[in-house]
Amino acid sequence: MGAQLRVYKRRIQAVTATKKITKAMEMIAASRIVKAQRKVAASMPYATELTRAVSAVATGSNTNHPLTTEAEAPARAAVLLLTSDRGLAGGYSSNAIKAAERLRERLAAEGKEVDTYIVGRKGVAYYGFRERKVAESWTGFTDSPDYSDAKRIAGPLIEAIQKDTAEGGVDELHIVFTEFVSMMTQNAVDDRMLPLSLDAIAEESSTRKDEILPLFDFEPSAEDVLDALLPRYVESRIYNALLQAAASEHAARRRAMKSATDNAGDLIKSLSRLANAARQAEITQEISEIVGGASALADASAGSDK
Repeated sequence: MGAQLRVYKRRIQAVTATKKITKAMEMIAASRIVKAQRKVAASMPYATELTRAVSAVATGSNTNHPLTTEAEAPARAAVLLLTSDRGLAGGYSSNAIKAAERLRERLAAEGKEVDTYIVGRKGVAYYGFRERKVAESWTGFTDSPDYSDAKRIAGPLIEAIQKDTAEGGVDELHIVFTEFVSMMTQNAVDDRMLPLSLDAIAEESSTRKDEILPLFDFEPSAEDVLDALLPRYVESRIYNALLQAAASEHAARRRAMKSATDNAGDLIKSLSRLANAARQAEITQEISEIVGGASALADASAGSDK
């Protein structure tokens, strides 16, 4: 019994140490969510207004541009997948990877070749383990991205969209990331960044009946304006997606660590009951041995007196 009690005590100590770690990680993730939410909210107005400006340029001119003009027979597409650098975040990265796989299958069914770009070590490891080709990858900043990271990612994507498909370029640019809805809800979504869907923007604008839309004059030309807006549009969309992904990662990690902390508490309670039962059994056995020994001594003493 003594050996079993020592085993229970060692397990309780190990689980208690793990609980302290998971609780600390939960608190750290909770503190980082607020900062990430503020960054998401701060980036939204710029991204929204930039999208509206691009749509205004596109609807006000007949210029063919990769930012707004769809190819007649698109043959290649680029998919940017945003995952995390670190684990212990529940199904955060796996959900984003599954969404990217569904998008890849849909594009392949449409007869398009897919070039994959990945952000985060989890996505890189997933594709590397399966020996799948990755056009380019970036790691080391998923939990706290900067605008410079978005510019670094946007560079090769813009270069690919500006090339002809015969030269290795792409006709479409998609992004897969985890949208931050609330502290408890984060959804893995895929969105087409380029070419810009003007029908969707027009439908969204039609819902704002009381809003007066601005008029734009283009100098020197609409094409030059679109050339200038293209990198800023892609960078802003990627930056906003990175911020939402970071907020979602922290929320998923907080939820996963809270669940781990609660499970550790339940396990400690269960082990404590088992340890108490083992200690009680050990005490009972010792009492039984003492009583048995005393009884034997009493019997021996009575026999000697006779």
